[in-house]
This record gives sequence, C-alpha cells and structure tokens, in this order.
Amino acid sequence: MKQIVTGILAHVDSGKTTLSEAMLYKSGTIRTHGRVDHGDAFLDTNDIEKEKGITIFSKQAVMNIADTSLTLLDTPGHIDFSTETERTLAVLDYCILVISGLRGVESHTETLWKLLERYNIPTFIFVNKMDISHLSKEDILHDLQARLHENCIELTDTDELVMCSESLMNEYLQNNAVSDSDISNAIIKRDLFPCFFGSALKLDGIDDFLSAIDRYMKMPPKQSEFGAVVYKITYDSDGKRLTHVKITGGELKAKTTLELKTEDGESYFEKADTLRIYSGDKYTSCQSVTQGSICAITGLTKTCAGMGLGFESNVLKPVLEPVLTYKLEILDNTDVHTALTRLNILEQEDPQLRIIWNELLREIHLQLMGEVQIEVLRRIISERFKMNVDFCEGAIAYRETIADKVEGVGHFEPLRHYSEVHLILEPLKRGSGIIIKSDCSEDLLDKNWQRLILTHIAEKTHTGVLTNSPITDMKITLVSGKAHKKHTEGGDFRQATYRAIRQGLMRSKSVLLEPYYSFKLEVPTACVGRAMTDLEQMSGEFSAPESDGETSYIHGQAPVSTMRGYASDVTAYTSGKGKLFLSVMGYLPCHNTDEVVNAIGYNPDFDTDNPSSSVFCSHGAGFVVPWNEVENYMHLECALKNTEDIEKRNVRIKEYVNTVINDEELLRIFEKTYGPIKRNAPQAVKKRAVAPSQKPVRYQKQKTLQDMETYLLVDGYNIIFAWEDLTKVADENLDAARELLINRLSNYCAFTKFKLILVFDAYKVKGGIGSVEHISGIDVVYTKEVETADAYIEKVTHELSKKHRVRVATSDGLEQLIILGNGAERIPASEFLDEVRKTENEIRNFIDNM
Repeated sequence: MKQIVTGILAHVDSGKTTLSEAMLYKSGTIRTHGRVDHGDAFLDTNDIEKEKGITIFSKQAVMNIADTSLTLLDTPGHIDFSTETERTLAVLDYCILVISGLRGVESHTETLWKLLERYNIPTFIFVNKMDISHLSKEDILHDLQARLHENCIELTDTDELVMCSESLMNEYLQNNAVSDSDISNAIIKRDLFPCFFGSALKLDGIDDFLSAIDRYMKMPPKQSEFGAVVYKITYDSDGKRLTHVKITGGELKAKTTLELKTEDGESYFEKADTLRIYSGDKYTSCQSVTQGSICAITGLTKTCAGMGLGFESNVLKPVLEPVLTYKLEILDNTDVHTALTRLNILEQEDPQLRIIWNELLREIHLQLMGEVQIEVLRRIISERFKMNVDFCEGAIAYRETIADKVEGVGHFEPLRHYSEVHLILEPLKRGSGIIIKSDCSEDLLDKNWQRLILTHIAEKTHTGVLTNSPITDMKITLVSGKAHKKHTEGGDFRQATYRAIRQGLMRSKSVLLEPYYSFKLEVPTACVGRAMTDLEQMSGEFSAPESDGETSYIHGQAPVSTMRGYASDVTAYTSGKGKLFLSVMGYLPCHNTDEVVNAIGYNPDFDTDNPSSSVFCSHGAGFVVPWNEVENYMHLECALKNTEDIEKRNVRIKEYVNTVINDEELLRIFEKTYGPIKRNAPQAVKKRAVAPSQKPVRYQKQKTLQDMETYLLVDGYNIIFAWEDLTKVADENLDAARELLINRLSNYCAFTKFKLILVFDAYKVKGGIGSVEHISGIDVVYTKEVETADAYIEKVTHELSKKHRVRVATSDGLEQLIILGNGAERIPASEFLDEVRKTENEIRNFIDNM
C-alpha cells in the first residue's frame, strides 16, 4: 500500500476543513459527516477552533483510499497562523489547494502558491462551493491560469492536458492516449496541476477527487537509511513533550537512540521513548514506523521544528515572519522569570512566535502576525498556564539591511588576549535572509578558528544601526583573520566578530525595511474613489480597479503600518458590503524612514551591548579605538581591495569568453583546451557579476607602464623543451608540440591582451626564407636560414623597447643577459608556465560555473 503525506491549504473560509471532513467521511474513516458551523468537525478539536470556526493548529488524520494510505495534514487558513502552515510544507509529498468557487484566487492564495513553489510541492486543486457559486468552471479556470499557473486544467480536457509538457505530448503522439504514469510524473514535476470541482458540504465531486488521489499520487522512492524531518513541537494533556516528524526513509523503532544536531554543529543523543500515530485528537501507540509515516515521538527534549534526523539535513528557513511587536503585561502575581519559562514552551511549539526579553526596559515583547493571533494567544496562556495577561498596542517589526558592499573589521586585544576578524558584508535581494560563508585561507587562519567565527556570526540576532532592528538580506563572508599562538581564547573571537559586523554596518549605507501586505479590496463601484484615495494616503501601490457589475476589485501592496485597522474602515464606508483580504508579502524599503528613525531615537554610539569600536593594546594596556579609526590600527591588510582587484581580473575573463564565442577560430582552440561551452556564454556572463571561484587566488601585481602596449616574445623551441608536458609530445612529434604551444598561448594572449610574437628557430632549415603567420591572435615567426631565434628576438627587442614595454619568455642564459641590456623584462620558462597555468585555471573555473 502506498503511504503518502498530503497537506490541505486554503485562504480562510474556502471550506478547507469541510473538504477534509468530506474526504474522511467518504473514505469510511469517520461515520458521521461533521460540520465546522456545528462545532463537530473531526479535525477541529480545540475549543477555540470550535468557537471561532477556523483552524488554528495543524492536525493530522489517516485514511485509506483503495491502495493508498493517506495521511492528511489540515493547516490553518487564516493569515495570522500562516507560519504554522509553512512549517507543515516541509513534510508534504503532495498538497491539496482549496479554492472558493465564490471568490476564486484570493490574496493569501497567491502567498500559499509561492510557498508551494519554493518547497516544490506537487499540487492538486479542489474548487469548493460550486453549488452556490455565481462563477462558471471556465471563469474559475481562467482565473487560476492567469494568477497561479497556465497548466491548471481539468484532466478530462485532453487537448489542454497534452500541452502541459513535452513528455505528455510525445506520449499522446505515439499512442493517441496519455498513461496514468505520465500524468503522475507531470504532476510530480509541477508541469501539471489537476483541477476538480464540487461542494464539500454536499459531498459533490468527492468520490471522483478521492479516486484521482489514489490513481495519480505516487509514493516517493524507498530509502533504506533512516531519515526524518521535525515539523512541529506540542505538549499533550499530561504535559509530555511531543516531537512530530515525518519518516522520510528507513524505519524508526521505539527506544531507539537518536543523534540530534543543532545549527551550531553540536550533537546530542536522546532516546525515542514511545511512538504515536495521531488521527484527530486520538492516537495509537506503535513499536515502529516506516517511510511515509507521520508520528509523534516522546522523550526528545532538544528537537525543534525544521530539524533533520538521520540522513536528513535541516529544512529551509521559513519565509513568513511576524510583522508586529507587542508588549506583554502580566496582570496577576506571576513573576517575570516564571512567565518567560512558560512562554518559552509556546515558542518551542511556534518558532515564529518570537519571545524577546528587553533587559534595558525589563519588559517582555512578542512578535506576532496579527490581532486574531493575540486573541487566541491570550486565551491559550490563560487556559494552559493560568496566567492573566494583556497585550499593549503593537509596533511594527522593522528590519535593516545595507545598500553597498563593505568590509567590517573587529579587533579585540586587551592585555593577554588577541583576535582580529575581517568580514565582507554585501546586500542580497529581498527575502534572502542572512547567508554566512568563509573565503579565508587556512594558511592565514586555522580552520578551527574559522568555524568558531562562523558560529559567532550565526549564534546571535545582530541588529542594525538605524533603529536597532534585526539585520536581514545580507551575505557575511569571513575573508581574513588573525590569532595569537599564546594569548587567543575562544571568547576573543566572539568579541572581534561582533565588533566587525557592527563596524561594517556603521561604515555602510543602511536601509530600513518594513513589512508590506499584498491586498485585494472588494468595494461597491460607487466607493472606488474613496478606496483609491485611502490607498494613496497609506502609501499603497495598486493596479487600476477591475469592475464586475456593481462590485470593483483593487489589487496592490501597502505598508503594514498604514493598513492596520483599515478593514474596519472598509466595513464602515461600504455599509458592510466591502471586504479587505490581506497577505504578508515580505519586507520592502520603509516609506517613511526618517520619521521612524527619529521616533525610535536609537543612537548606536551609546549602545554598550553592541559596540562598533575595537580594542587594541599599547604598552601593556588596552585602549578603545572608535569604529571610524580602526583601519589606522588594524594588523591585517584590507581584504576588500584585494577582492576588487580579483573582480576586475574576472571582468577580463568575461570579455575574453565573449571574444571566443564570436570568433570561430578562437572557439575551436578554446574548446580543444577547455571543452565545449554548454551554455549560451554571453547570457551566462550577463548573469554573473563575479566569477564564483571558491577561493580567489591572490595575484602578484605585475609592473605596469601606463598607456604602453606590452609585447611578449616567446622563444618557441626553448619553451617546448623547458615544459615537461610539451617535451614528451615533442619526443614523438615536434609538429604536434608546436601546435599545442600555439593553442595554449592563443588563449593566454587573448586574456592578457599582450601582443604576442612566438619565434621558432629555423636557421638549420635548408633554403628557409623565413615567414610570419597570424594564427588565432598571435604572430608566429619562423626565422630564415642561418638566423637563430636568439638573434631575431634580440633584434626585435632592441626596436620595440624604445616605445613599448617588452617581455621575453626564455630560459637561455645568454639571451636573458642580452634582453636585460636592451631594457626588456625577462621571464624564465618556469615562471612563464606558472603564469599560463594561472590564466588557464581562472578561465576553467569561470567556465565550470557558467
């Protein structure tokens, strides 16, 4: 029997839980068809859920459909609980997206769709409430195809089906039909999104939908090695901690000892005491679970949502984040320490519920998604912990990033301590979060110290210098550092790392970010003018209104700070006929930065918890150096300047590759050396600003004479018999060795922009009259009879060095003396080989990463 885990997602009030109930009833899992509005739905087990008629906590149910054992995860539809929904996505094989037949695609539906794209989850679409919809199937399909994906189709439409992918088209052309296997594969690849229509409340279309699930859903390939992903932490009625996981491979038995790896690399070993499989609010205990199962484990205390077990690595960090900050007021005699301990339990269950202790103000702050979550949270705290609390007016949860690339330096050297850290901070696109990497040579700083620095970067929520808000959308790269053999301790690098980040932020141009809503506003057409005026005053951006009879629709985006409470205004000025649908779209630059910064009044120079200065040592005592003077005292060179030099060199590589692509002869030689170019090189060059080599080579600066062309003369046979690989070829075929040298030097010449003259000695060639050939950008000279290459090079060097910079590659000792006498630079064959190899490696690294 296939074991498949499927989630069910929807915008609030689309009938998601009603569809779950219908599927459970029609599959024979439950005997009574419950209803949300009657408070007897199988999956809405919490009293708050029954009262409000919405899903707040994700829950599971297990049903058998023919040859499929389906674990269904019901998720919240309300935007305030969307972080709970996102956590569930990490363990899904498939998703059922429910669309209201009354309203079609809504704002939060589009947010869910983007999450499904991010987690690459195959999706079935069920359009509900068709029994009371004024829209036709064609209208809804057009809406789905326009706003979600063009391949949202009914499987009965063969013409549309075969157009979804090339494999489906080929299958149809060969067999005049499409197999179930090909349809399943297209769904898995997200080339096809099958759509079904019906009414969950009236059980219309449910049988066909269940049949399609059994027919087209495929179980992931079997894995013999154990693996699991944690997606939720809860506590049962007896206070036992439950770790909810999906088994992604192998088997897990009760009493098994598991290795838990934290984000900072530490490992813990804990025993899985018991295994539970839940269905609704009831569970069955089992001795083992296999791949495809969703179970709850007791006995684990160090787990967290998103953690991988066994062969699984930690899942992607969530996209959705709280956008509002509230102060918690304790209204009874509970002390602050006890309150924090209890709230920590809630934070474990919902990692996006940020509990913050403000030491300066001695206040508890919480970051939340919205007003409904506050109401639910107040009720949970009261019922579970017997605490009476309230929440003060929420503030916006701002973020900060930077606009330019900058190097931050931190130095910590009080007496008998030593550390210096250089970090490069650079901005990333919105929604990227914080990316941490090392690009520091182990010759400069030991690997263990590097790991420690990376740990210190990740262990703390670093804040910006405008409003002391958390930083985001930034790459932090360790590029240089220094330790002392005797005086450096682990804590020294913590201080230096924190100060380096802070110093970089102080030096850069900071950008304040605020959360934005995407919205859909439905108002009577007569109220469109008022709505557009309001949106403009709220700094909103929106498209032209779309009219449908007496109702108009406006889509757009606006800051959360200005949209708060606007739903009540819409209800008032439309006499209850208007609706506002909101969905968190992420962080964008703040619309009123100066006003916010002035209102918060944060001064980074007075923040003793986050110093940007460094500590140096002189005459046996430490002294503090302000952030803007650190470069005058630091012990290591600025790494960013070296990186910029490398970037300029990489630009030359790109120019060279473009030249190769547009020249058939160069392309032939290039591909003979480096292999075929598999991608469209000009496009690849356009996409990358810097060649992504893992560890940039530090180049020695060559002597340059401004505004003078450089000529490079190469003694051909001298080089052939000085380079070991060419010598071996020459022993068998001298012509082949000559051609190899010409090919290698043509690439080198095109990259360096040197005027290259390759001279071959022909003085023993009887009747030789001498010749010059232009091959692939270089001049190949064959000397005439009785003229040696030395003599030719000496003559040409003497003439060229008067107006040009001249370099000569040879290992002939006498020739080198003559060259120096003529004012040219000499390059021994071994050094010249190093130069050529470096150039080849740079080009090869660039091509490999195209």
